[in-house]
Amino acid sequence: MTASPGPEARNLDLSVSFAGISLKNPVIAASGTFAYGIEFEDVVHLDKLGGFVVKGLSREPMAGNPPPRLYETPAGMLNAIGLQNIGARAFLEDKLPKLRKLKNVVIFANVFGYSREDYEETIQILNEGEGIAAYELNVSCPNTAHGGIQFGGDPRSLDEIVNTAKRISRRPLIVKLSPNVTSIAQMAYVAQEAGADAISLVNTFVAMAIDVETRKPRIANVTAGLSGPAIKPIAVRMVYDASQAVNIPIIGMGGISTAVDIVEFMLAGATAVQIGTASYWDPVATEKIAVELENWCREHNVEKVGALTGAMTMD
Repeated sequence: MTASPGPEARNLDLSVSFAGISLKNPVIAASGTFAYGIEFEDVVHLDKLGGFVVKGLSREPMAGNPPPRLYETPAGMLNAIGLQNIGARAFLEDKLPKLRKLKNVVIFANVFGYSREDYEETIQILNEGEGIAAYELNVSCPNTAHGGIQFGGDPRSLDEIVNTAKRISRRPLIVKLSPNVTSIAQMAYVAQEAGADAISLVNTFVAMAIDVETRKPRIANVTAGLSGPAIKPIAVRMVYDASQAVNIPIIGMGGISTAVDIVEFMLAGATAVQIGTASYWDPVATEKIAVELENWCREHNVEKVGALTGAMTMD
């Protein structure tokens, strides 16, 4: 009598899909923490990731905020980079051709603007490029003087910007939501009804730190975005709340540093996840956590990782 195969011998399906995009696993490197992707080519086996999101792209190049722009906190990090980037046109000319040479790599472009016209023109520029799987519409950055969070914090503005982006986009549209709102469920629903193909959440929480010796803020911008493990329980709750309000896929993020964190987000309703701050303390974190997820699934007899999405039980 032949013994049944153990978990190591069974076929394991780590693939997930959303908005018509297939990923080999649910691990995506988050925007703003992975540069333009190509910079990590010699450090991370990019083809081992589900995909990555390039840093936020605007219509024109942006210098970002003055330093200091980063500050480590207990179980987290404050950042106020200010969306420094080379601009959408330079990305198409200098970065995208190199990215297209990568094999089996899914590339998402994060899009940012100070006005509806900025978003519109940035997307129109990026529409000319080849090799971008989808746009992630950043309506949630708390680190700029204007724009970004003003769209993600007001339902009417969010509806307008998503409608505009959806109308001109030649690719699926992911809307990145801010946690700095009264009801994440409401904002998720607004994004869905305005045409979003998926949503990603959460971006950083508005926070600050003060040097008590100098009595000056630790960050030149005064306030900054808090990320890292400290925010994970809140982010998991918000993913769950959003999953109860929408039918479109959710990409969860916020403090992920282990495979168990990924499973937790998926049980709460996420189809895929993004890993950000972990790449600061270990540039290979995304790849390591993807391998860790595979091992976790085998150890727990999970044959299809996608089956974890929304599988939390109340018993």
